[in-house]
Amino acid sequence: MRNDGREALLNRNKLGRCVSHKQDELKSFRSYIWWMCVDQSNAWKACISWSIFILFGIVVPAISHFVFACAICDGKHKRPYDCVVQLSLSSVATVSFLCLSGFVRKFGLRRFLFFDKLYNESETVRREYTEQLNRSLKLLCIFVMPCFAAESAYKIWWYASEATQIPFLGNVYMSAAIACSLELCSWLYRTTVFFLVCVLFRLICYLQILRLQDFATVFQVESDVGSVLSEHLRIRRHLTIISHRYRGFILWSLILVTGSQFALLLITTRSGATANLDVYRSGELALCSITLVTGVLILLRSATKITHKAQAVTCLATKWHVCATLDSFDANEGDSPTTNPIAANGRVFPVASSSGDSDSDLASDDQDELENAKLDLSYSYSTISYQKRQALVTYLENNRAGITIYGFTFDRTTLHTIFMLELSLILWLLGKTVGI
Repeated sequence: MRNDGREALLNRNKLGRCVSHKQDELKSFRSYIWWMCVDQSNAWKACISWSIFILFGIVVPAISHFVFACAICDGKHKRPYDCVVQLSLSSVATVSFLCLSGFVRKFGLRRFLFFDKLYNESETVRREYTEQLNRSLKLLCIFVMPCFAAESAYKIWWYASEATQIPFLGNVYMSAAIACSLELCSWLYRTTVFFLVCVLFRLICYLQILRLQDFATVFQVESDVGSVLSEHLRIRRHLTIISHRYRGFILWSLILVTGSQFALLLITTRSGATANLDVYRSGELALCSITLVTGVLILLRSATKITHKAQAVTCLATKWHVCATLDSFDANEGDSPTTNPIAANGRVFPVASSSGDSDSDLASDDQDELENAKLDLSYSYSTISYQKRQALVTYLENNRAGITIYGFTFDRTTLHTIFMLELSLILWLLGKTVGI
């Protein structure tokens, strides 16, 4: 059964990178990228892709800011924060477009999403990864559509109520409708490109989590240290590939979003800015902030989660080593491995006390699934020598896998450091503006 699935996947890999067929799992994603005009598989598509990006990512935002600023409008229709909004969205959209188009052009969608490596995985990993792929587009819509609905309501109100106050060509209402449509398309394009790269990173990290969960099962059967080490090296190599591909995007997204949020804080807390803090003039700024911060949180959570899962393998291997060592001593002494050890004070300790814990206690944090994995003691005793097991545990302790950004492991400690730096900068800026 597994060999048949592997052969089918191998046959699919022989197809063209950007050609969809009836059995192609990436058909919906290919269609989505085609409609987004990010596909650059040939010169004609690359020309269209760059033209759409320049139009909606640079030209339309520039015209919106310099032509439709409406300095003569009343207080509700002035846009004092439009410069920060347009620069923030265009900057992250530029980074996202360059990264995504580079990924698709260099690797192809199937190779970029590691579908060419799935024939080496179990049926469970392939099935769950394909299901998560189908849910990713729905997740993208969940992130984008509510914000787009709010942006549409604001733009339609703004153009409908002040159509005669802005420059127009020919019919005033037709010009306002065209301008409003272009601005909405520009906002949707920039936001969707940014969220698409974030969701793809989350999808790739989910595949590695599935592989780690499948890898954890080797400690529940009699396994050879060489095969365990080989599989761990393969997972570690894939995490390194993901880190090298995404490190530039993660770093630049973090820098640009942080800069935009500090610019937002500066212009809204300076003296005289309180008069502009209402839903009409600062609502678009708040919507932009929510959008960018949400995208960065997707990146940070995905990177931190996969790093924590990868490092939890060390804890599982250590428990496996302890169980095998204790069971081997019991076997050598002729004791039953299920006998409860008795301490000097007469207290009885069960052999596997963790297995008696309730599942509700262990399910409180999905990040600890690997650490809380229950080992089957019937497989703990094996023919593997103590030295081999100890060497494997030592290797895992000194070669921790995870997402890295230019050599720095992206774990919870790094996340805490980033938050503390952000908080320190916020307090310093507030001290300069409002004097706290």
